Amino acid sequence: MSDSDVIPFNFLGLPAETSGYKAARLVVLPAGFEATTSYGGGTRGGPEAIIAASRQVETYDPQTGADLADAPIHTMPPLAPELASPEAMTERIRRAAARPTADGKWVLALGGEHSISLGLVRAAAEKHGRLSILHVDAHLDLRDKYDGTPYSHACVMRRCVEDGHRTVHVGIRNACREEVLFAARKKLPVFWARRCADNEKWIPRAVSALRGPVYLSFDVDGLDPGIIRTTGTPEPGGLAWWPAMRLLEELFRRRRVVGADVVEHAAAGDPASDFAAARLAAKIAALALYAMR
Repeated sequence: MSDSDVIPFNFLGLPAETSGYKAARLVVLPAGFEATTSYGGGTRGGPEAIIAASRQVETYDPQTGADLADAPIHTMPPLAPELASPEAMTERIRRAAARPTADGKWVLALGGEHSISLGLVRAAAEKHGRLSILHVDAHLDLRDKYDGTPYSHACVMRRCVEDGHRTVHVGIRNACREEVLFAARKKLPVFWARRCADNEKWIPRAVSALRGPVYLSFDVDGLDPGIIRTTGTPEPGGLAWWPAMRLLEELFRRRRVVGADVVEHAAAGDPASDFAAARLAAKIAALALYAMR
C-alpha cells in the first residue's frame, strides 16, 4: 500500500479532525462542470485532479508562515452537474456556494469550466454586495453570446459586468473585437500579458484598480502553458509563476478578498500540470487564511 492510499481524499489530504465543516473557516467546493468548452475538453475532471495532486503539496507556506495542515479547511462533496442547461448549472452553483458563504466561510471553488464563476460571484454578492472581480485569464470572456448561449465560459465576465460588478482583467492575450470594444466602452481595466512581461509595475496598478470587496477568478490559462498545459484553450505568452504569485500576495495584502475560484484545469494525466494547479489553489488558501488572522 502506498502513502497516497492512506491519505484522505480531500483538499491537501487533511485529517478528519481539521477538515470538518462546522469548524472550517475555508471551504473548497469542487464543481467539475463541462458543457460549453470550445476547444479541448477534460475540465469536468479538473477538481478531482487538483485534489488528488494537492495531497502531495507541502502545507507550509513560507511567505505567510501559515501551515495549512493546522487550518480548518473543509472539502465539500463534488457538485453534481446540472445537465439541463448552463443557466440551470449557474443557479445550482449559486445555491451550493450560498450556504457556506452565509455561514461566514471563505469559499474556494475548483473548476470546471469558467462558466461556473457566475454562480459563485452571485453567491458572494448576496453577502458582500457589489464586487470587484480580479480576472486572471488569457481571454477577456466578455462576449455577449458564444455557441448560442449567453452562459458560455466565453461570456462569464460579461454577465458579471451586467450584474453590476467591476472587472479587472490580467494576463489577457487573445480577444475578439466585440470584447475589446465592450471593455473600452465600460472602461474596464485590461492588463495585456505582453505588457505584463516587460516589468512588474503593472501589479500594484492592477490591485489599485479594484474597489471594495474583491472576488478572485483565476483561469489557469492565464499562466503560461509551460506551467499548466492541461487547459481547454491554451495561449502562448502567459504570466510567469512568480509574478503571478506576487500579484496574489499584493492582492491579499491590500484588498479584502471574499472568495475565489481556480478554473479551466483539465484532467489529462499530466502530473506536473495537476501539481501546479494544486499549488496555485493552496497558495490562494494560505493567503486567504492568513488575511483572516
